[in-house]
Amino acid sequence: MKTPKAASPEKAPKKRTTSGQPYQGPVADRLMTQDDIAAAFQIWSQQRPEPKTELNYSNPFTLLIAVLLSAQATDVGVNKATKGLFAIADTPEAMLALGDAGLKEHIKTIGLFNSKAANVLKTCQKLIQDHNSQIPQDRAALEALPGVGRKTANVVLNTAFGIPTIAVDTHIYRVSNRTGLAPGKTVLAVELALEDRIPSAWQRHAHHWLILHGRYICKARKPECWHCPITKYCYYPEKP
Repeated sequence: MKTPKAASPEKAPKKRTTSGQPYQGPVADRLMTQDDIAAAFQIWSQQRPEPKTELNYSNPFTLLIAVLLSAQATDVGVNKATKGLFAIADTPEAMLALGDAGLKEHIKTIGLFNSKAANVLKTCQKLIQDHNSQIPQDRAALEALPGVGRKTANVVLNTAFGIPTIAVDTHIYRVSNRTGLAPGKTVLAVELALEDRIPSAWQRHAHHWLILHGRYICKARKPECWHCPITKYCYYPEKP
């Protein structure tokens, strides 16, 4: 009789992260001017007047959980996992009632699901105890929740509450440096530069416009400059 194989420990997916790493990719020859920036955002706003996150959610709580689960994972993968989860647990109380085993059964296809499950349940407890089961509209309060960092907090503030924050993920980090929009060697440096350089009229949706541009056009390995709508305003040195 064969001895059953032990379950393999969870492994983090091989995905680039910006956390704590200095930027090492291509940097623009020069800064985009304010006229360049205005022109670029005008184009993006015409293409997508109301850009949305590609994570599925039904309320601020499910958005928070989806973003927490999305660390080092794809939006597509998270959406597949949360489709059934959010159908039965869209409040902190319902999520907590699933317990550790019940929650893991839903999110086991997502990288780092063990640690993420623990953080989700701890976050639910803290939301119930400290916030009357509501999602706080304050960055410090959000960052005090287990597993929630600055980027996650910024996504929730922007997407759920319309606050003009910019959550710098790997796409925004790359686009900001490559185009000359807001170069910076760290995530925080890029975030602060974006806040300083993007006119207030565009800051509400800047987060999503930049993510979508980086995800579908200004890609990491092979940016598709040939159909980029803002190519004339970009100073990427290797642009054809």
